[in-house]
Amino acid sequence: MAKVTHCRSCGSSELVSFLSLGRMPIINNLITDLDVDEPRYPLEVAFCKRCTLVQLTEELPAEVIFNADYPYYSSYADALLEHSRRHVEKLIAERNLGPTSQVVELASNDGYLLQYFKAAGVPVLGVDPAPGPARVAQEEGIPTLVEFFNPKLANRLVAKGIQADVILANNVLAHIPDLNGFVEGIAILLKETGIATIENPYVRDLVEQRQFDTIYHEHYCYHSVTGINNLMKRHGLTLFRVEHYPIHGGSLRYHVGKNVTVEPSVHAYLEEEHRIGMDRPEYYLEFGSRAAAVREALLALLMELRAQGKRIAAYGAAAKGAIMLNYAGIGPEIIQFVADRNPHKQGKYLPGVRIPISPPERILEEQPDYLLVLIWNLKDEVMRQQAEFARRGGKFIVAIPYPEILQGESAFVSR
Repeated sequence: MAKVTHCRSCGSSELVSFLSLGRMPIINNLITDLDVDEPRYPLEVAFCKRCTLVQLTEELPAEVIFNADYPYYSSYADALLEHSRRHVEKLIAERNLGPTSQVVELASNDGYLLQYFKAAGVPVLGVDPAPGPARVAQEEGIPTLVEFFNPKLANRLVAKGIQADVILANNVLAHIPDLNGFVEGIAILLKETGIATIENPYVRDLVEQRQFDTIYHEHYCYHSVTGINNLMKRHGLTLFRVEHYPIHGGSLRYHVGKNVTVEPSVHAYLEEEHRIGMDRPEYYLEFGSRAAAVREALLALLMELRAQGKRIAAYGAAAKGAIMLNYAGIGPEIIQFVADRNPHKQGKYLPGVRIPISPPERILEEQPDYLLVLIWNLKDEVMRQQAEFARRGGKFIVAIPYPEILQGESAFVSR
């Protein structure tokens, strides 16, 4: 593991640390052998005073994280599929995309988004370093390169006559240790008349909604409009539009291009971020105590329920859930199992806390009293899917932005 002493974006050494979550396992490396010890690594976050990028101060190699066993498959989230379908339809209409166009998605995963372009007759190419999800996409007829995207790959594609009318990079820029190389590659691959859309969780939502569980080694950076604007300018690209969406707890979609007119949304976001102090370290300094307050309240709530003899399971074997449980020290003595729709995760164990992962059917088979929804960003979807659990008297718990018990329309907030 390498210590980061200079900003990943601008190279400045003016990094101000503001949050430590302690030592964590590689959070997407699910456990199959309980006798094997897991290495743990420091998880600390800092703010760059020069370009405003929020980033980890320790770096694991990407090859260690996005390996052959990488378990995230986007197609198991219905809300993400619907969000992606609408994104595709909007791009096809706005950019007049058709059979002679070229769309490239970076971090295309299992083809969850490109499938909609393919169905509309638009030529596509996916790029993703994780073999498992990429193989699923290939089996669905979506051409996918199984490698990391960088300037070398971009130049290789251009040499083959491939340039993009549209490049999509959804929920990937946070995963990139070499930000400048990644964006340089986008500039190389993009046609002069093309655009790229880049979508990531918004660091303002992360801070103000206490979303500390989205911080893990796989997410090297946490982005703002100010930081993205600085990064794009460095590579001859212009940020010309910003849109906010509720997906993943609050995300921004950045539109960039080479020959474009900057729209009012960009100026509005830049001015607002300056007004509330997002371009200064003071905005972030209290985040650690706010995260600790969530941890303590959640642990107290679950311990009280267990003392009452209540049975508790969880839903969503996602990275954010593993961070939450590891940070709070919540293991199988409190949570009996974690349910997840993704068959690639079932039969394994969450890293660190070693809680078993089961199919969702186990929820109704055992009917626990409470279901801790670890994927709080999809809680509405989970609660719809588990309506029968609620009908039988089960209650839901969410921890973000603060621990809360939900039952139908009513809620009790543990303050």
